Amino acid sequence: MPVVVFDGRIIVIQTEAEAEKAMNYLLAQKVLGVDTETRPSFRKGVVNRVALLQVSTPDTCFLFRLNMIGLCPAIVRFLTDDKVLKIGLSLKDDLHNLHHWGEFEARNFVELQSMVGEVGILEMSLQKIYAILFGQKISKRQRLTNWEIDVLNDAQKSYAAIDAWACLKIYDMVQELKTTGDYEVVATPVLEEDVNI
Repeated sequence: MPVVVFDGRIIVIQTEAEAEKAMNYLLAQKVLGVDTETRPSFRKGVVNRVALLQVSTPDTCFLFRLNMIGLCPAIVRFLTDDKVLKIGLSLKDDLHNLHHWGEFEARNFVELQSMVGEVGILEMSLQKIYAILFGQKISKRQRLTNWEIDVLNDAQKSYAAIDAWACLKIYDMVQELKTTGDYEVVATPVLEEDVNI
């Protein structure tokens, strides 16, 4: 399967002033893709705070470095906005983890895992859902990298952007399929080795 590439702009946000300007642009959109990244912890009981909030339009992804700006007023304004649809996957976990930075009332978030079942997709991972709909593979190579590093490398930026942007693409495709009815649910046989006995 070909690997997904994000050809849009990626803008890294590292100050509260940049966050304010970016949110003014983002909150003028109708629908946005959302994801987060957290530096992995390899010690039992140690959980790091969310380091990165990714918010994507169809052609531009903003990477908000929460480890540098925290839950600043612009981020809270975004999370609590009730006009723009915010699309994500495993949002319960992302929003729970974002609450470690501070209190806010999340509004107008749409969970893709709830939506894809309406068109017969039973998979729950972003990688598998995207592959089913678009025949492309999302690489997960950067997932366990250090998201709190001083300067994100190009591979990290691309990975982070793809995750938020892919949520938006999946949402658009599911909406289109539901409108047109132009899809077929195919039962996949369960292989014996897939069944835990």
